[in-house]
Amino acid sequence: MDEYDDIINLPHPVSKKHPQMSMLNRAAQFAPFAALTGHGAAIVETARLTDQQIEMDDDERVVLDRKLEILLSKIDLLPIVSVTYFQPDSIKAGGAYLSITAKIKKWDSYEKKLIFDDDSVIPINTILDIDGDFFDDK
Repeated sequence: MDEYDDIINLPHPVSKKHPQMSMLNRAAQFAPFAALTGHGAAIVETARLTDQQIEMDDDERVVLDRKLEILLSKIDLLPIVSVTYFQPDSIKAGGAYLSITAKIKKWDSYEKKLIFDDDSVIPINTILDIDGDFFDDK
């Protein structure tokens, strides 16, 4: 006689108090636990690189100011220009340099912003460079 021969053929006990668990709920007990929810996204965000805003020297600032003067004197012509500017990052320090080529719709002298025909708004303190056809005949 083996050790468990006396119970091996008994029926499986079923509780009269507790209903039997479904296979789906029983399987869920053994599913991996995601203790670090969002950890992967945090790692990706930390690894994302941003640029620092370039500090222009006095000579570069004078050239950019002169270009702005020329641009503002011809703003009634709705000139098409290419502007390279710094876009600060909304989440972490730094940002990215972007370029836009479009017609300038107006100049907001109070807030010192260029407004383009596609409703893009660029503050002049973020501008690194301005280029256009009419700068060639300075």
